[in-house]
Amino acid sequence: MQRLHIKHVTEYHFPTEVNLNQHKLLLRPREGHDVRIESSKLDISPAYSIKWQRDVLDNSLAIVDFLARTNKLTIASEVTIQHYEQAPYDFRVEEYAVNYPFSYGFQEQADLLAFQSPIFLNDQTIVNNWLQQFQLYGMETYSLLLKLNQSINQNFSYQMREEAGVQPPALTISKGSGSCRDYATLFIEACRNLGLASRFVSGYIHAPATEYGNAATHAWAEVYIPGKGWKGFDPTSGEVTGNRHIAVAVARNPETVSPVSGSFIGPIMTMPIMLVNVQVNLIP
Repeated sequence: MQRLHIKHVTEYHFPTEVNLNQHKLLLRPREGHDVRIESSKLDISPAYSIKWQRDVLDNSLAIVDFLARTNKLTIASEVTIQHYEQAPYDFRVEEYAVNYPFSYGFQEQADLLAFQSPIFLNDQTIVNNWLQQFQLYGMETYSLLLKLNQSINQNFSYQMREEAGVQPPALTISKGSGSCRDYATLFIEACRNLGLASRFVSGYIHAPATEYGNAATHAWAEVYIPGKGWKGFDPTSGEVTGNRHIAVAVARNPETVSPVSGSFIGPIMTMPIMLVNVQVNLIP
């Protein structure tokens, strides 16, 4: 077990006072047998009311309504977790799914169907053509996923993007570059093209850079592997996820799990300045 402290501050600076509409926050790590929240604190300004709920995929979602006009919005989250994932490779794949292709068990098919359906329908020919280079038919399923994960890591150029949303996978392939969320989206759409159930994960990663702050949130993918369940693959680092990765939210559609989402009412052409600071520290 290791303990990690996560500090995530988001600020919006407006040139004049505005009315903030309802905001949705996905900032609280997903708890389970491998992750436990030891303590958490959420500071928000201006004055607000908050309600917590679970969304359709059991993400912890905060709904915030603001009570005053402001020219600055600050959302500061601090969480300490206990992470118990020590052996990411220690699992067994069900015999029928050891090699690709395979069909999911009857009891799982209805629940997994949405995660097998591509989001970027117009990109599927390009994604399929990109997959042809790997000659995946008959390969061991886990080796196939490692190959895709490491190929994106080794053959694409990482590029931070300030723009909202994700690149379509066809654009990532044509450019040969993208951000972590673009890499994850390409990996997910490739898996779905192959009939493998996959989903997008938004969260944090512990790395030397995050120890010093001024970092950002991270994104990766999970694939449903019979015998293991949802297993994480991070094409940005080329790793299978373990205790360096802290999941906050999962989604079928990569566009739907921004850490902070909302809107405001103000004068025409009012453009806020956004500042984000993420720091993830290992607690001795």
